[in-house]
Amino acid sequence: MSLKVPLAFLSENKQAEVVEVIGGRGLVRRLYELGFIPGTKVRVISSNSPGPVLVDIKGTRMALGRGVTMKIIVNME
Repeated sequence: MSLKVPLAFLSENKQAEVVEVIGGRGLVRRLYELGFIPGTKVRVISSNSPGPVLVDIKGTRMALGRGVTMKIIVNME
């Protein structure tokens, strides 16, 4: 069974698959350009609330604000 949740809800060192990005056209386009495309695997490296979430996507590490990670919906396996 799979569970769809915002990326912000993933624990450290957990991996999930991007399902969709919710938001305006500009945000969706920017996140797609960064690699957050449905079907892509993403792993949370560090998630210290209330700070940014450090993720690894396609071998690239990046820090995203918690608000942005609430708009990236992933499928937990």
